[in-house]
Amino acid sequence: MNALLAVNKPLGMSSHDVVNRVRRAVGERRVGHAGTLDPAASGVLVVGIGQATKLLGMLTLDRKSYRARIEFGSQTDTDDAEGEVIKTADVPAELCDPAFAEATLAALVGEHDQVPPAYSAVSVGGKRAYAIARAGDEVELSSRRITINEASLVRVEGGNDSRPLVWEADFDVSKGTYIRSIARDLGLSLQTCAHLCGLVRTSAGALTLADCVELDELAERGDELVAERMLDPVAVLGLPARSVGISEIVDISCGRRIPMGVVTTAEGSREPKPCEKVALVWDGALAGIWERRGTDLVCSVNFPQAIEGVR
Repeated sequence: MNALLAVNKPLGMSSHDVVNRVRRAVGERRVGHAGTLDPAASGVLVVGIGQATKLLGMLTLDRKSYRARIEFGSQTDTDDAEGEVIKTADVPAELCDPAFAEATLAALVGEHDQVPPAYSAVSVGGKRAYAIARAGDEVELSSRRITINEASLVRVEGGNDSRPLVWEADFDVSKGTYIRSIARDLGLSLQTCAHLCGLVRTSAGALTLADCVELDELAERGDELVAERMLDPVAVLGLPARSVGISEIVDISCGRRIPMGVVTTAEGSREPKPCEKVALVWDGALAGIWERRGTDLVCSVNFPQAIEGVR
């Protein structure tokens, strides 16, 4: 089996745990994932099976959407509810006002320099930041440029003696953005402190929760469910598609140049653009990704076992 699949990652499970569950469900060792999700988060996780693992590094998934729960009044060492509380602060009364919350979130839209959480997978001197932090050493991380495309309020909860104040909000952000850092920085900017107490990734690129399978159902139905719900690899990659004729199969398998032909996109048919990547499609499967050079296509990567699911 060679396919891309979107999985609704459960809470409390690492992305690697999901990979292991998929391996057992489909009986395939070659399984990987794109776009790690923390154990404390759930939602859209893209998984590659068989030859489709080669696609994972090619997926841009530049925009991601989340539903987040931000709790005010305490900060943790991990910037989420999994960590130890390292600071508490009073919460200004105005934060309980939904209109104030809505306006504050709307003001976040735009580009920012964001420092990732100390407990993150960012590499520091060849080591993961979380490994350094867990060893008790101080982690120094550089800021990175991120974009918040949308930030909107869902509801305000609590804010009394028995329940902490929580903002539930939807975010649409650029790849590499940490929602935990948004929560941390939001608390500091409002003269209090905060941490992330819940997170669901609702989309990755064009993929949403509606595209996802549940792990329990996958464990029960295995290959049958994958066959029903596999993703279209050409659509996920966002590439123009060129159909392959029977007379071109030998040349393609040997990596020899072929005429550029005509590609199909959502807008219609056209010639490939100079240096444009093109998905070669044979019998409903992705056979390779080639590139226009001159009036020909040349091989970037072939998939000896074509990746299924092209529609």
